[in-house]
Amino acid sequence: MKYTGPKVKLSRKIGVALKPKAQEALDKSASQRGGPRRDRLSDYGFQLLEKQKLRFQYNISEKQMRRYFQKASRMKGKTGSNLVSLLESRLDALVLRAGFAPTIFAARQIVSHGHFDLNGKRARIPSILVRAGDEISVREKSRKLEIFEMDWSVYSPPDYIDRNTEELKASMVRKPEREEIPVVCEEQYVVEYYSR
Repeated sequence: MKYTGPKVKLSRKIGVALKPKAQEALDKSASQRGGPRRDRLSDYGFQLLEKQKLRFQYNISEKQMRRYFQKASRMKGKTGSNLVSLLESRLDALVLRAGFAPTIFAARQIVSHGHFDLNGKRARIPSILVRAGDEISVREKSRKLEIFEMDWSVYSPPDYIDRNTEELKASMVRKPEREEIPVVCEEQYVVEYYSR
């Protein structure tokens, strides 16, 4: 089941800002206690923390996370990098990285409400995996919504995403490399967690 509680509280717990205002709370709590307290965690505790970090940054359920891990472990290459790359290929992640939404939670919602087309067809499923060359665009009727009236200079997408702010379109030009993906996680611990 997905987490639906307070996001700032969750951000403090896992040590990653899930919303812009959570960064202030993280900075404040870190300065008060002198940094994150990882020294008390067991190996299992650290693996669990890293898994939760990754899961909550993409706002997915444990069942979905396990399914992505199984798929990543069958792919060629490093399982951890494959896992992060798969998660980054989700439609809601592309919407977030392109700058159409401020948080993954907002991205998931606007996709679910049917505000996007994927390759010209309406897409309502946030978990659709987007391939290199696929194009997303804000639907004509949705373009006047307040969420899409933003200052595009504030956020520039990663190199693997090409964004057209005039037409409110974006496309994944190639599969992202792990180093380019702006996710805070040591994915090797996630692999160890699921390999137990």
